[in-house]
Amino acid sequence: MRIGPGPEAAYRYGVVLLIAFAAVVFFTLAPDTAVTRAIGLVLVTLTLAFAVVTGRGDAVRRGGTTLVAIVAGIAATIAIVVDGAPTWVGSAIGAALVIGTIGELASGMVRMLRDRGVTIQAVSGALAIYLLLGLFFSLVVAAAAHAGSGAYFAQGTDGTASDHVYYVFTTMTTTGYGDLTPADSFGRALAVVAMLVGQIYLVTVIAMLVGNLRRRDSGA
Repeated sequence: MRIGPGPEAAYRYGVVLLIAFAAVVFFTLAPDTAVTRAIGLVLVTLTLAFAVVTGRGDAVRRGGTTLVAIVAGIAATIAIVVDGAPTWVGSAIGAALVIGTIGELASGMVRMLRDRGVTIQAVSGALAIYLLLGLFFSLVVAAAAHAGSGAYFAQGTDGTASDHVYYVFTTMTTTGYGDLTPADSFGRALAVVAMLVGQIYLVTVIAMLVGNLRRRDSGA
């Protein structure tokens, strides 16, 4: 008896990309309240769960990882909404869940590339990782902003969830509008890391996958 996703459910990283995109848009547009932060954690947990299920990893590990992710997401959501846990706690848990999702995506994509080569699903998975990297850095910024004693930004504010996502993605893409700038050395160091990770990832992983996909489609 086969355990795990069938061929039709395996490596559906286009769905993961859509969920990750929805999470980024939600964090950007939703008001910064306890309820919306809890909903954001649910979206992150859903992304991790689907990445695990579709990645065709070991069945026992897959089930264990999914269970841990769901329990952590539910516990964090309840703590935020019911007990009013500090904002930075939810952000830190969200960042940990995002890192877990990136790890599951990466391992699943390695298996897919070995089994099927470069496909549109591989590119979708790589793009999902890029979005999740931005979401991870934005959650780290949120945790640091709410845990610190002073304003995170030089403009005298800690920013909202929307501000954090906006700031991180403009940093990763080196757009840098300048309306939000980090106030201390930790914030500046984090901005440099986010910028380098974002740019290096785009010009190496994404460029390589897209180039190989084009060659495969052209029959070269």
